[in-house]
Amino acid sequence: MNLCILGSTGSIGVSTLDVVRRLNSLTPGFCSVHALVAGRNAALLASQIAEFRPQVAIVETEQVLAHLTDRLAELGLPRSLWPELAWRAEARVSAAISTEVDTVISAIVGVEGLQATYEAVRAGKKIGLANKEVLVASGRLVMTAARERGVELIPVDSEHNGAHQCLRGNRRNEVLRLILTASGGPFRNTPAEEFASITPEQALNHPTWKMGRRITIDSATLMNKGFEVIEACWLFDLSPDEVDVLVHPSSSVHALVEYCDGSVVAQISTTDMKMPIQYALTYPDRLSAPVPRMDWSQARVMEFYPPEPRKFPLLRMAYEAQKAGGSAACTLNAADEVAVEAFLDNRISFPGIWEVVDETLQRVPSRTASSVEEILEIDGESRRVAREMVAKRGGARATGADALMTSGNAVG
Repeated sequence: MNLCILGSTGSIGVSTLDVVRRLNSLTPGFCSVHALVAGRNAALLASQIAEFRPQVAIVETEQVLAHLTDRLAELGLPRSLWPELAWRAEARVSAAISTEVDTVISAIVGVEGLQATYEAVRAGKKIGLANKEVLVASGRLVMTAARERGVELIPVDSEHNGAHQCLRGNRRNEVLRLILTASGGPFRNTPAEEFASITPEQALNHPTWKMGRRITIDSATLMNKGFEVIEACWLFDLSPDEVDVLVHPSSSVHALVEYCDGSVVAQISTTDMKMPIQYALTYPDRLSAPVPRMDWSQARVMEFYPPEPRKFPLLRMAYEAQKAGGSAACTLNAADEVAVEAFLDNRISFPGIWEVVDETLQRVPSRTASSVEEILEIDGESRRVAREMVAKRGGARATGADALMTSGNAVG
């Protein structure tokens, strides 16, 4: 297996290399790392290069590239062992579609990873997908290319990976619905009336997972679960009405599939991303993984309950965007990223996140995109409008009930 890891210095990339390290210790040469694609963490990338000896290493900017060369020199790695070094988006694409690569782990956060992932699909590579934005922003484009090339995208995200496992060996026409679980975030028991006073520090304190700043805030608003609903629709050929969300605070059940005969199949495991990463790398085979096992000798209670649409309106907006089709989900993602950044900078309130997203969706017309370039154009337009919506607030934090979106409909 020859790998290209898009996002090698992020949490998924680091965990992927942990899995590669172990697989190679069990079976020497099982995985060869051809290309490492990173952002700005030159120090970590240099150490990855020294250990895994890729043929290609890509960074985000020319300045980071200069830092990387300095770091490699400091490590004492002979120049004869240095990989080909490059930067720019074009270099990411070239690395992903290289004839020496057969498997691509797509773990770059945001739409920055879209073009390289899309071109890797078109090139017929096996894809381990850990980047939600690829399908949220351009699901129709990517999945059309995947069908044409006979490429299956194996999800790395724990919920979608669980769904993939639950669906193995069964026919699509037997599936009644997919249920994705959500931890509920830090505010699942917080009254809606207190949302306007929530601080970034409180929102970043996730009770279950340690993640990046944006995804942690998205978990607090349940936007992350909304993105997962959209992604699940594309991955598993489901309509939004066939995907439900349940809050499950212990996060041990990752997904459930209900079949037409009333049977419900669940995927249950401890919360360790190395398991779904290894599953994606070795599929269709299963290999032993060094993850904690569920202790069934201890009594346990598993709670499930529906999310509250009034408290978490972004989940509803995600369903509506997927039903609307076109570029609505692309705009949803772009506006959310801008709004989350503004909240973290204390320029808008916590409820202001969904106010900005809602207003942006109303102002940016949805259309059908026929290329990655058009998707990125829509993304840019949506971000511009979202920034205008943030600026319109003049830095003032929204207050009270006016900040809450309301809905009389249940989610899912």
